[in-house]
Amino acid sequence: MKFWLITLATWLLACLPAHADRIKDLTEVAAMRSNQLVGYGLVVGLQGTGDGADVTFTVQSMKSLLARLGVNLDGPLSDFETSATTGKIDVKNVAAVMVTAELPGFAKPGQKIDVNVSAIGKASNLRGGSLVLTSLRGVDGEIYALAQGALTATGIDASAAGSKVAVGVPTSARIPSGAMVEKIVENSFEKSERIVLNVRESDFTTTTSIVNAINKQFGDDVARAMDGVTITLQAPENLSQRVAFMSMVENMDVKAGEPPARVVINSRTGTVVISRNVKVTAAAVSHGTISVAIAATNEVSQPGAFSNGQTAAVQNADVKVTEPNKPMFLFQPGIDLRQIVDAVNQVGASPSSLIAILEALKSSGSLRAELVII
Repeated sequence: MKFWLITLATWLLACLPAHADRIKDLTEVAAMRSNQLVGYGLVVGLQGTGDGADVTFTVQSMKSLLARLGVNLDGPLSDFETSATTGKIDVKNVAAVMVTAELPGFAKPGQKIDVNVSAIGKASNLRGGSLVLTSLRGVDGEIYALAQGALTATGIDASAAGSKVAVGVPTSARIPSGAMVEKIVENSFEKSERIVLNVRESDFTTTTSIVNAINKQFGDDVARAMDGVTITLQAPENLSQRVAFMSMVENMDVKAGEPPARVVINSRTGTVVISRNVKVTAAAVSHGTISVAIAATNEVSQPGAFSNGQTAAVQNADVKVTEPNKPMFLFQPGIDLRQIVDAVNQVGASPSSLIAILEALKSSGSLRAELVII
């Protein structure tokens, strides 16, 4: 029995394509695209870190909010100024904010989504505040969700005696599951004859592999490639069967195409990432730096006895120029990533030196890759 189990497991592993990826990880269903939502609201309950009476739109928003709640405020805006004795509204505890959220595809009314809250006035800290009921609108101006709840702010801003410490951004916060979906975004998944898949990274090889795998499993012309990104699928009309069909498709394994040769350089941090397909033609490279060190010595010159001279200050400078003796290394035609790394490591090149070498190789035409500097 154990022999048969081992044999079956070996056969299953052998049937799996090498370095295969699921179609789910390579593509996205066009109908599942997300939508951006935005809204304007007020955060209350702050400990004196809000906008204050100087921010006119915060005062106006607070007055409008209270009016909608049945509080009659006929006085001028100055009545909202901070006062500890008159009992007037303390606008220092209120902040005007922009609320943003991402509405996932197929989101239904009653589901909850996360929201981001960012101050737009003079508020210095949103920690401890609560967002008042805020409508979130889409690009068409329609309300798709309502947000409200206590803020989760991780930023800290503290100051005392002329010193200030800030950790993170205290004027930004989140409300996990802070908005409830109120309206469905129409999509074509239920009505369209063919379902559209978009490959995340445009690649004709990957697109062809996906189309061939689907047609081999379900029959010819089920999948069609429109270009290097778009694939259309002939799906069943019955919704239950359509969902089951997409479940089978997204869990199929295909061998994705190799990404293009690319070298990514972050000049600010000195980070260099070299993809596996990078090649270098024949080239000889030598890289070295010249350092100049100047040491100044202050001395006092004393005159000789009975010379009627004067004591004078003298500055002597010692200048040294050093140039490391780094050997030249040779790149053979068509060497791969490992050989490039080994050659650079042999001369002890620093990250900044490696960046300079790669840029020079690209300029000379020896680097067969796209050089991306971020």
